[in-house]
Amino acid sequence: MTEPGTTETVDVVVVGMGPGGEAVAGELAAAGLSVVGVESRLVGGECPYFGCIPSKMMIRAGNALAEARRVPGLAGQADVVPDFSLVARRIREEATDNWDDAVAAKRFTDKGGVLVRGTGRLTGPRQVTVARNDGGEASYSARLAVVLNPGTNPAVPDVPGLAGTPLWTNREALQAEAAPASLIVMGGGPIGAELAQAFARFGTHVTVVARGPRLVPREEPEASELLAGVFRGEGIDVLTNTSIMSVAHSGDGFTVELSSSPGTEADGGKRVSRLTAERLLVAAGRSSTLGTLALDAAGIVWDGRNPPAVDGHLQLADGLYLIGDAAGAGAFTHMSMYHANIVAGRILGQHFQRPDRGTTESHAVPRVTFTDPEIGAVGLTEQQARDAGLNVRTGSTNLAESTRGWIHEAEGLIKVVEDADSGTLVGAAAVGPKGGEVLSMLALAVHARVPVATLATMIYAYPTFHRAVESALADLRRR
Repeated sequence: MTEPGTTETVDVVVVGMGPGGEAVAGELAAAGLSVVGVESRLVGGECPYFGCIPSKMMIRAGNALAEARRVPGLAGQADVVPDFSLVARRIREEATDNWDDAVAAKRFTDKGGVLVRGTGRLTGPRQVTVARNDGGEASYSARLAVVLNPGTNPAVPDVPGLAGTPLWTNREALQAEAAPASLIVMGGGPIGAELAQAFARFGTHVTVVARGPRLVPREEPEASELLAGVFRGEGIDVLTNTSIMSVAHSGDGFTVELSSSPGTEADGGKRVSRLTAERLLVAAGRSSTLGTLALDAAGIVWDGRNPPAVDGHLQLADGLYLIGDAAGAGAFTHMSMYHANIVAGRILGQHFQRPDRGTTESHAVPRVTFTDPEIGAVGLTEQQARDAGLNVRTGSTNLAESTRGWIHEAEGLIKVVEDADSGTLVGAAAVGPKGGEVLSMLALAVHARVPVATLATMIYAYPTFHRAVESALADLRRR
């Protein structure tokens, strides 16, 4: 610990110990470098405590209920009685240790790292000052590198009446002890869609309010349409082209006033202007924390909105790296870990003659929305490819028309997007049971730029879900 007014010199300072920050800090510390990791909240970041791990536990539990309800007509009879306390306990005890990061912190310090609890900011090139959680301050100078991994927070829009209410973001939703009787979800993106379906399967009456014309707007329109149909079939109300204009809260719950675009109708053919529910989940995207880092102190020009420019090794400047959400390649744990691997390799390669691990490539970033059906996607959508000026061909197939899809009575699709000039795929979507797993072969094809002609000559195991890829490619060749 540095004395007040003094600066301690170390090899590396990592500001933000989310998945990528923890990974790069841990590897460098294990390699023998003196590493300071700075974190004001939980070591490990959003993913293990509020994001991917606990949310997938909840989704898994909800999916188990849905699968049990499919027993009639397939295998016999089943009585399903949801008990949310079971998954709540599993999240608290197995996934998060009651939101205690002692295990993750020890994992880092056991490798030789020094953990400083506080908020770090740049005070010069390779200079970091930390406002410690205990009220003190510490300053560090890094001989080799400073790695910035600021992450994001749940975005809460400036809606009249919303501030100061006991709203949920994904963080509060994953700490819930019971499923509410009713829930309004503000936002139809991946987080909103996943949690909406999970709570609905535990008996919550859910209404999703989406500002845009469709759910999961980043994905292919066919995937959005399919998911909306599934939601309505499960009793989830979906209001698109609709904004929440004001919020009020009382002891009975939330009341929201809505504004819909002309011609927009709610389920049942009636426009809805007001909704009430026990809980309100705000799933309106993520907000950057990059502004807390004082980039200008290190000579970095940032417009306050777009990701600042980095080189192929994620460097903002010599020895100053930016990884994770703030780098702009996708707010995904797997991207943060990918960045960490490159940056750790670069630092070790420059200073210890280790093999360089290459530079970043973002043309084949995979993403999965863990709804049921699961939506896996990689690379460009059809519209993005057209907007990029590519000569586009597409192919698609209905998963229900495949043998495995028919056996499972599954809903889903495979869609492939080809750059016809190069004869390679630039994007693909796999929607259906285990869509994210089926995506893996398509992600490889996009990443490695495997010719479509080669993909068409592969042997696809029968009967599998991934065999539907062959049908989508056949449709592509007919275009």
